[in-house]
Amino acid sequence: MENEAQPSFLPRTKSPGGSTVGAVELKAFEYCLQWIFVDQSTLWRAGLSWSVFFLLTVAAPLASLIVLQCRSTCDEDHRRPYQVVVQVSLSVFAAISFICLSRWARKYGLRRFLFLDKLSDASDTVRRGYALQLQSSLKFWCCFIFPCFLLETAYKVWWYITGGSAIPHYGNIYVSDTMACAMELLSWLYRVSIYFLVCVLYQLSCYLQILRIEDFAHVFLKETEVGSILKEHLRVRRCLRIISHRFRIFTLLSLVLVTATLFISLLLLTRSGAHTNVLKAGDLSLCSISLATGLFICLRSAAKTTHKAHSLTGLAAKWHVCATIDSFDEGDGETPRAPIISSSQLLPLVEVWESDGEEGEGDDELDNANINPIVAHTISFHKRQALVNYLENNRAGITMFGFTLDRTWLHTIFAIELALLLWLLNKTIGIS
Repeated sequence: MENEAQPSFLPRTKSPGGSTVGAVELKAFEYCLQWIFVDQSTLWRAGLSWSVFFLLTVAAPLASLIVLQCRSTCDEDHRRPYQVVVQVSLSVFAAISFICLSRWARKYGLRRFLFLDKLSDASDTVRRGYALQLQSSLKFWCCFIFPCFLLETAYKVWWYITGGSAIPHYGNIYVSDTMACAMELLSWLYRVSIYFLVCVLYQLSCYLQILRIEDFAHVFLKETEVGSILKEHLRVRRCLRIISHRFRIFTLLSLVLVTATLFISLLLLTRSGAHTNVLKAGDLSLCSISLATGLFICLRSAAKTTHKAHSLTGLAAKWHVCATIDSFDEGDGETPRAPIISSSQLLPLVEVWESDGEEGEGDDELDNANINPIVAHTISFHKRQALVNYLENNRAGITMFGFTLDRTWLHTIFAIELALLLWLLNKTIGIS
């Protein structure tokens, strides 16, 4: 309970009895949060955090829009007709991300938010897998942020160097341009980093539940009680509801605003008289790619988690069928009307069917699990049937205000967003 009362994303002390899995990676996450000024553990740190937020999310973009306008002095390639869309989009997404992080910081610590306090009852496989995912998530975050930042740096440096005196400046042109360029780059890096960080936290939370579901599926391979299976499934459902509730506003706003940003950008690019190239719309292309990628990460993580959770229903039904056939093969005094395949014949057929040929891409590990019905002899038919009925009518998954984020949603949204993004890139840098 001490961990639950921790008001900061950066707890000063370790929770008593908490898991030490991924301690190094968790420390790296803390340094990451400090680097982007999300640490609000004390009053002065909270003031610094909000001050940096307003400086880099509000003041710097607003100054860039007002002070660096050069429509009358710059040539055609150095005019920035899409800066309003770029700056407003990045600032809005950064504001949503920062407010969500601040709200979570008031309620959870980093350990509790990442479900590390729930790993005490998890298996060693889940702990090791989650520790590896903690490390890979940070690498994934860096591998996306820094290449995009290098592209943005190259574009800004080109714009300031080739723009020369046509770009508005105050005092010494070199000092003025250097300070303006540095401020714009810091603002861009801060806003994209904080938005992408929330997406990575969403992905990380979902991945832990995937590990738990895969570990939970092994209960059908050993002798167990229906009550313990039901209890574990209720625990998984509760964790998925917590994730859905935490991220539902962020996911919905990201979906709506990314679609609106891409649509508005396309309207500007396809209007009559618009002459667009990579020099004039480089910022817009990079901004669209960054925002759409973050949205795809969230939706893919949610859809994958939901798919794994739904696979439990099929696995339980398969387990029930195999156990029922095996129990009836022992004989019940009735004369069979047709030849019956015994369980000794059925199981090899199932194994051959599942192992025939190479494993296809996208095969689900839960669907490919081999069932051993012998361990189900101690569980009655009615209990197994009740468990299957329960799983069929109480499917777990990631939701957004009651709508399940499954693969159908993912395919539909991905098709729409990708079509808009490719159309936009075709208009700006010629990619189709």
